Amino acid sequence: MKRVVHIQAEAPAKPALGAPCNGCGVCCLWAPCPIGMVASRRRQGACAALEWDPDQACYRCGVLRTPTRHLLGWPMPRLDRWLRPWVRRHIAAGLGCDAALEAELP
Repeated sequence: MKRVVHIQAEAPAKPALGAPCNGCGVCCLWAPCPIGMVASRRRQGACAALEWDPDQACYRCGVLRTPTRHLLGWPMPRLDRWLRPWVRRHIAAGLGCDAALEAELP
């Protein structure tokens, strides 16, 4: 199934399946993960918690950066410190690309 997702021009190319995540954003722009579904309040389309980091020219998970802002609606830095390990485990951060998608440029 082909679908168009709009990606920042400066975003890195999608890594190979299993390769380390490079912040390309393809997976999160395609569909939110289970935690992203809670944060986005949707099951399809781009994850609302996906954030573009212009300094690093890549996408980052907003739920991982500030969990309480995305899950509760307001930032609570002390609680964020405790939630980040849980979020990291549930989004499988650091385990490699699991998006079996093919990205092609227009």
